Amino acid sequence: MASWDLVIGMIFLLQMMVGILGNFCLLHHYLFLYYTGCRLRCTDLILKHLTVANSLVILSRGVPQTMAALGLKDFLGNIGCKLVFYVHRVGRDVSIGTSCLLSVFQVITISPMNFRWAELKVKAPKYLGTLNILCWVLSMVLNITVLAYATGKWRNKNTTKKHNFGYCYIVHSENITDSFSLVLMLFNDCFCLGLMIWSSGSMVYILHRHKKQVEYMHTNNLSHRSFPETRATQRILILVSTFVSLCTLSSIFHICSVVLNNHHLWLVELSTFITACFPTVSPYILMSHDSRASRLCFA
Repeated sequence: MASWDLVIGMIFLLQMMVGILGNFCLLHHYLFLYYTGCRLRCTDLILKHLTVANSLVILSRGVPQTMAALGLKDFLGNIGCKLVFYVHRVGRDVSIGTSCLLSVFQVITISPMNFRWAELKVKAPKYLGTLNILCWVLSMVLNITVLAYATGKWRNKNTTKKHNFGYCYIVHSENITDSFSLVLMLFNDCFCLGLMIWSSGSMVYILHRHKKQVEYMHTNNLSHRSFPETRATQRILILVSTFVSLCTLSSIFHICSVVLNNHHLWLVELSTFITACFPTVSPYILMSHDSRASRLCFA
């Protein structure tokens, strides 16, 4: 095994360990609050689903990529490849969907009462559970075609276009179904990213306007930063900004690897690493801005 492959394997292994540890701590934090009868925030339900989705992304791509980098080839088989890619795609789409839901819900929460969607401030918390379940169901249905494309190396023929991931292939056939699936995936990603960018801009605008409104208050013990809604909004803004940046960067490298037909495997490895960056760092961003989690997980 080349020294470079060993370095890549160690990097993926370290990233996976850090990501799983962070998501486990955050999930343990929410379960602890639930079973001890503590009052949960509305956003905690969304964050629990986000944590589970992030864990699936890290494990489904981090484990096989680490093993492949360390020299273990063709170990999944045809069914294993299908399962790994399907779980990864579902986890990734749920991560995008719940991040989008989180940012939109926070916009509704901090909007002033005279806002034209003020009625949503009352109704939105009631539908969060349903929307989270719907996000999982839609992701599982939309990615069912991955089961037809993912396959083990030894099952591939030279008659179709293949994309090598180091341990499995994605085999594409030039037909209408393949093109429709790609367009549907891109539409879903662009729609969610567009909503997150819009909601982030709206949150910045609302916070800026709120700051202007309270500038006349000069009391030392009151600051707009002290409001729970403001702290939560700042946390979500950092989270969404990180997600959009990393998702855009990962998409650029993924498109390059597809255009080059995966002749450069390092592009696939780099894209995989960047894709797993958000699931890895997001629990630490959330815990650093949540005093409840900081006391429990960093004690």
